[in-house]
Amino acid sequence: MGSYIPSTLAERKEMLASIGVNSLDDLYVQVPAAMKLKKLDLPVGKSELEVVNIMEELSLKNKVFSAIFRGAGAYNHYIPAIVKSVTSKEEFVTAYTPYQAEISQGILQSIFEYQTMICELTGMDVSNASVYDGASAAAEAVLMFKDKKKPKALISGSVNPMVIRTVQTYCKGSGIELVVVPTTGGVTDIEALEKMADSTVSCVYMQQPNYYGIIEDAEKIGEISHSAGAKYIMGVNPIAVTIIKTPAEYGADVAVGEGQPLGMPLAFGGPYLGFMATTKPIMRKLPGRIVGETKDVDGKRAYVLTLQAREQHIRREKASSNICSNQALCALMASVFMTAMGADGIKEMANQCLSKAHYTAKSICEIKGFEMKFSGEFFHEFVTTCPIKTNILMAELEKKGILGGYPVDDGILWCVTEMNSKAQIDTLVSIIKEVCKG
Repeated sequence: MGSYIPSTLAERKEMLASIGVNSLDDLYVQVPAAMKLKKLDLPVGKSELEVVNIMEELSLKNKVFSAIFRGAGAYNHYIPAIVKSVTSKEEFVTAYTPYQAEISQGILQSIFEYQTMICELTGMDVSNASVYDGASAAAEAVLMFKDKKKPKALISGSVNPMVIRTVQTYCKGSGIELVVVPTTGGVTDIEALEKMADSTVSCVYMQQPNYYGIIEDAEKIGEISHSAGAKYIMGVNPIAVTIIKTPAEYGADVAVGEGQPLGMPLAFGGPYLGFMATTKPIMRKLPGRIVGETKDVDGKRAYVLTLQAREQHIRREKASSNICSNQALCALMASVFMTAMGADGIKEMANQCLSKAHYTAKSICEIKGFEMKFSGEFFHEFVTTCPIKTNILMAELEKKGILGGYPVDDGILWCVTEMNSKAQIDTLVSIIKEVCKG
């Protein structure tokens, strides 16, 4: 055990003596002897070379695809080299929640810059310092409007199923009745929403573009929500909002989403980033923390934690959330990414996603047995039917180094980003033709 304790033997003896014990074992005298392990059955240690060889052998089990046509919540986007160069610096990688926050001016400034960019992206007034991921951001947004007089919340059935399940979990623990609004034609059923949105509803949550990639009638959904006296929450794709209306333009009260497309690799599912932004009248309901800019006693620019509406800082019953940290490193990745790409660069990404996805959809639907499952306009994801079992097609694509779309119901949810070249798309279509013909 001594090998893993940085203090010297003399220092440990001094510390033990100061509290009146002779050994480390004396610290655990209250623990029954039967519960103490005398020896751990661990293998003998290995050399660095042996460990490297074992890890390299394990890495060969990973399947690395040359082309990816799958999204469903996590997207393969270009990440400028500067993102990793900046965020891999040890002062950022090792930084944790600053409990004496104002001492950490650099970290606070990086969060402030992130908040500013999220507000510019969404059109909203105020952003928090981030939360764990897009699904928790959605759930936290619903919890912002918990109201005993309005015990119900509505969520569209066209929202990502994983987000729906996360929101359901949060609501169950908070005593909120979450009701899923049915879909029609792959989008929110407007007529059903109008009937369901009554005075008992505190908020309505929808996703733009939705899980099936379709652009929803977000303006109409917002009007229905507000007419019922409910708050309007939009989950948005941060790349798509550069070429479609922003949440603010749609009249949203809160904008949330998954920040992974903003410079974070797929990374086997995380860590990712949940962004949250709202209007000034509602900002005190935002969970987590908000960094603000001020001046110090010498009149110089300084940063402070302006709001900390969490139970570590205020009375538990007054806390809007138990979120006790933020994704500072991932938020920094997003900030560096947005700075490097610029507004025009991200818009170019979005336009390439849009045009390449439409080219792919047209090409796939020229194959016998494939057609668009839904008629709505889409961004960079779309659902097609499939004349053969989807697992057979996916397996054949994998053999060619291509990760195909995500099987949904009796179809396939395809995703195309700026990372997919025309040659890759044409190869995908060629393989699909060959497999389905056989």
